[in-house]
Amino acid sequence: MGIILVPHPDLLMVMYWFGEVAGNTLTPCPSRDPKYLSDRLDSPGADIEEYTPFSWESARDCGFISSREEYIRILRSLCIFRAERDLALISCHPGQEIIQMVRMLDQVDEAVNLLTEKALEWHAARDPTFSRKYRQVRGRRAREILSGSENQMMQAIVLELKNLSGLRETLSKEITILASDTMPNSSTLVGGVVAARLLSAAGGLSRLATLPAGAIQVLGAGQALFSHLNLGTPAPKHGIIYQHQRVHSAAKERRGKVSRTLAAKLAIAVKIDYYRGQKDPEFLESADRAIRNAGGRP
Repeated sequence: MGIILVPHPDLLMVMYWFGEVAGNTLTPCPSRDPKYLSDRLDSPGADIEEYTPFSWESARDCGFISSREEYIRILRSLCIFRAERDLALISCHPGQEIIQMVRMLDQVDEAVNLLTEKALEWHAARDPTFSRKYRQVRGRRAREILSGSENQMMQAIVLELKNLSGLRETLSKEITILASDTMPNSSTLVGGVVAARLLSAAGGLSRLATLPAGAIQVLGAGQALFSHLNLGTPAPKHGIIYQHQRVHSAAKERRGKVSRTLAAKLAIAVKIDYYRGQKDPEFLESADRAIRNAGGRP
């Protein structure tokens, strides 16, 4: 049954949230279902820029609810529904998957390095001829040394290290593929893994696209930057982008300039990735030329 309304300046707002108005009669919303109410919020008519806030009594007067407790219960279920919906949309974005894959890659690296270190210490305890300089080896060379052990448990550990290393390579390739699809311009400039690490450090592509070039340049160098600001140590010249070959292979006197130039071009690249999502060959060509010039190469 409809309610006869008395003309009121807040009528437009009240009638939209709590019912439908025909003439001077308001028919309360037929459903309290969170999805139904959420759809009303997202409909074009809900896009009202200026309105006067109202109290729960307005909903009661319109026949939508009978008490404040009921109003709060409906509002709570609506807020939870919309929060879960928005979180589901965010989690489905490829950028979020890249973040989780990068974190997994870091965990695999940490596990491999830790197991290798402990295995080398164990091997040194069993073999007196194992000199200290060999205890600093890592990666494939370390596995080659450990594979020469006659200890069956050591052989099993070496096998697990090889499996983890293979998993690491596969995961790295998957990250490169996904990053190339999500960040085509950034991945072309610095490679898929470095681009993915930048995205992960920023917390998402939308956040990365808002960062200035200077912030991108030192992204991932948080400890060095904190030390510089608090202890006066030299300011970091680069962070994650140091992993790119053009930076770490540049001459020491040019490394800072290469980092600045690369970061400046990355700041543009991530914006193109975020707003367009397509490769820009003309931009990539000019960026490549600028980075080569910064490194002293024609």
